[in-house]
Amino acid sequence: MLTLDYRLHTMHSIAAQQARALRQRNNLQREYLYRRRYVVFLTCIIAQISAIYYQLFLTPRVNIPYHTSALTGQAWVLELMTGHPDRIKNNLGVSLEVFEELLEVLQANGFVQSRNGVTVEEQLAIFLYMCVTGLSTRHVGERFQRSSDTISR
Repeated sequence: MLTLDYRLHTMHSIAAQQARALRQRNNLQREYLYRRRYVVFLTCIIAQISAIYYQLFLTPRVNIPYHTSALTGQAWVLELMTGHPDRIKNNLGVSLEVFEELLEVLQANGFVQSRNGVTVEEQLAIFLYMCVTGLSTRHVGERFQRSSDTISR
């Protein structure tokens, strides 16, 4: 009877050891899979960050012209000066006669040359247009097809 109990005890011990070994192996496999998924996840994140960095900082930028209207600021001023008399009054707040008088005063005081490719007529029109409309330099620049820097000078 003793040997039978001993054998049962031994078989139970062996089964318990095998069960522990199986649980341990399953835990190790689970931990291995968890780490592997973690590495794959980190690799995907690093790949995304690399792609975004490349797109933002390493891809050459294509400069797209901004001021592409067919009617330049100078052409618009000329259209106002030669068009219907009410148009210059509505857009610049002065009649054609007053506009021409202001040009004469500016030219008499030495403002005869254009600055940065902007004629005196256009400079005066920019000033009057900003006074009448109260628009920002960006919006006025869009109307006259000039950069905000040119408008603010």
